[in-house]
Parts: sequence; C-alpha cells; structure tokens
Amino acid sequence: MEPEQGSYRFIALVVASIFFMALLDGVIINTALPQMAASFGVQPVELSIGVTIYMLTVAMFMPLSGWAADRFGARRIFLLAILLFTLASVACAAASSLSQFALARAVQGIGGGMMIPIGRLIVLGQARKSELLQATALITWPALFAPVIGPVIGGFITEYASWRWNFLLNIPLGAIGLVLVALVVPEQAGRRDRVLDLRGFLLTASALGMLLFGLELSAHAQREWRLPVGLVAAGMACGALAIRHLKRAANPLLDLSPFGVQTFAAASLMAGTYIQVAIAATPFLLPLLFQLVFGLNAFEAGGLLFIYFAGNLLMKTVTTPVLRRFGFRAVLSCNGMLVGLSIACCALLEREASQAFIAIVLFLAGATRSMQFTAINTIAYADINSAQRSSASTLAAMVQQTGMMVGVALATFLLNGNNWLRAGSGVGQQDFRAAFIILGTMAVIASMRFLKLPADAGAEITGRAGN
Repeated sequence: MEPEQGSYRFIALVVASIFFMALLDGVIINTALPQMAASFGVQPVELSIGVTIYMLTVAMFMPLSGWAADRFGARRIFLLAILLFTLASVACAAASSLSQFALARAVQGIGGGMMIPIGRLIVLGQARKSELLQATALITWPALFAPVIGPVIGGFITEYASWRWNFLLNIPLGAIGLVLVALVVPEQAGRRDRVLDLRGFLLTASALGMLLFGLELSAHAQREWRLPVGLVAAGMACGALAIRHLKRAANPLLDLSPFGVQTFAAASLMAGTYIQVAIAATPFLLPLLFQLVFGLNAFEAGGLLFIYFAGNLLMKTVTTPVLRRFGFRAVLSCNGMLVGLSIACCALLEREASQAFIAIVLFLAGATRSMQFTAINTIAYADINSAQRSSASTLAAMVQQTGMMVGVALATFLLNGNNWLRAGSGVGQQDFRAAFIILGTMAVIASMRFLKLPADAGAEITGRAGN
C-alpha cells in the first residue's frame, strides 16, 4: 500500500536529527583530543583510537542493519540503536582511562552504524516516488553540515565547559529522539523467516574493517607503509570473497542486485563515489590550510568554515526547484563539474588574498557540494523497487562511509606525497595547491560519466516525466 501523501515529512525531520547526532559524534572530539589526553594521562596522538574505532565499528556493523530491520522491524531496531548510542555516550563521558573510552566508543559506533541505514530505510518507506527528492534533501543535511561544524562546536564546548559534555550532550538528544521515533514512526512487522547469513556478515565486516583501518593508518603513515598497504590489500581480498559469497548464497546478508540498476550504480559505485571522495576531502583540507599555512587559530579557521557551511545551507533552498527544472542528468554532470572547479579554485586561496575572494570561493564550494550530494543520494533510489530497498540503503551507507575515509586518506597522501617530491621540510602552500587541483580534476572527470544516464533518469521523482 502506498504511503499517505506528505506522511514522510515529520518522520524525515526526526530521522535527520538522529543522523546529525550520530555524524556529529564522529568529528566533534577532534579539537578536544589534547584535553582528553591530559585527563587520561596519555599522549594526544594515542587518542586517535577514539576517532578510528568509532568510524570502524560504524562501518563494520552497517551490513548487519538491513537484516536486523527485516528480521525484527525497522522501527524496533532503530529505537534499540538510539538507546545503545545514548548509553554508550554516557560511558564515554564517564570514562577514566583510554581503554574504557575506546570500548565505549566501539559500542557507540555499533549504534551509529545501525542508525544511519535503518533511518534512511524508514524514510524511504514513508515517501512516495514523487516525494523522494524532498525526503532525501531532508535526511542528507546532517552529512553535509556535521563534518563542517562539528570541530567548531567541540572546540567551544571543550574550551568553556569540559570535553565530557561533548558526549553528555547526547543524553537529552537521544532521549528526545527515542520519544519522537516511538510516537511518529509506524510499527513494522518483522520477517521471522529471515535467517542471518553469518558468513556473509563476517566476510563483509572484516573487509570493511581492514580496508578502512588500512586507509586510516595510511593517512598518518610517515615512512612505514607495509602495514597500511597490507591491511588495504587484505581488505580488498576479503571484499572479493564477500562479493563471491553474497552472489552465491541462497539467503545472502545483502542483495547485490541494486548495483545492476544503472542509476544506483552511477550514484553509489562509479561517478558518485569519485565525486564524494573529493567532497569528503575538502572540509578536511580547508581547516589544515587555514591553520598550517594561513596561521589562524582553531576558532578563526572555524569562522571561515562557516562560510562554506552557509553555502551548503542556502543551496538547500533551491536544490529541489533546480532538479525539477533541469533533471538529474544535467544537474549531476554540470554541477559536478562546478564542484570540481570550485575545489580546484581552493588552490588559489592564500593568506594575502582578499577576504571577499576567499568568501566567494568557500561559498561556491559549499553550495555546489550541497547540490551534488543531495542529487546523488536521491537518484540512487530512483529505480530501486521495494524488495531491493533494504539492501540498497545499507549498500549506499557502506559506500558513503568508505568514501569519506578514502577522501581523508587521499587528501593526506597528496599532501605528504607532494611534500616528499619537492623535498620540503614540512607541508606548505604548494602541497595544498597540488591536492586541491588533483581532487578538483578528479571530480570534473567523474561528473562527465553522469552524461551516460538517460535524459529522463529520475523523471518520476522530479515530475518531469511528461516534459
């Protein structure tokens, strides 16, 4: 039965607020690491495990979310994931040692990994095809904003309160989220016959864990590359085994058929992945540029990032009309090129440049990023049927999480690699310029692949089917 007209809106807003809490927690502690290290009596570099283990457990437990939602009902598992995330946040705030904190972050990551794909699945189930664009726009803003404003919020809380409040903040947010989800998300019956594909889960989780941990280590590797390269290679090999198993299993953990749908494959595997890697790398590089090259402090760098954030926010008001007017193929290809050009233009940013020029470049980079991100996440589900929806939501979340870490690892590799090639004594302006130009070029080339989509791709979503 088709959902009631407009029933998705409030549900999408509730789910988006939960997403924001989960995604914010992945980055909010970055500026608090020195103070946390002092509390635990360790070196700040050792606290990176708190960031890494959270991202790893998020990725590793994402594959389980689709099965759990089908087996026990999406609403029930979503509530359980929120509760687990909130309780783990309390444990993070109460931790008195690094080992306690790392364990709590791992549990928190399990909750976060289940929340994101299941929340998206709930919204997709409540939106009609013609409402998919608006629904996707509502649930994608957390992924756009959290990486940008998280470090700023975390720095402010740490400076004027305590790093522990970065986690205690989740208690009221989680409690409100639990009440709202219980009130507005309809109950869904589970499928008791849905058997867990344990081998598929172990292979998929191992592949993601090794691949992402290898990428994380490569982002910090100086001269020792054997372990990161070995982990990435092992992760890819395990991933190949996982794909082989999922294709042959009678009741696989994940249905890979969505990758056979042209629009989903374009958004989640091919052009969309390359552009999302470039998009993920940009908010990682910009604060480093502002602090290491411009000489700004964390608060001043955060102020410039708010211009980037403003571009993201204001573009949200015109994304839907633009997509309805021009269609997905035109927007994804043309705006994708603008994404690449705006990233490449960041290479022109320097301390002596006018404030107006810096603001324009940052605003345009943020605005085009917002448009592309929403368009990619919407077109992915344009031709997905109801039977594929659960696996499609999980697969898209896995690819997106991987793309985020690949983006950071690639950005770090480009900075360090260019510095090594020019025999520099430290990362400088030239290294950032090279990184921005390479990432921008990659996005421009990838966006051209969207031209292979049919002219009417996603027409049912945009309402252009009869145009």
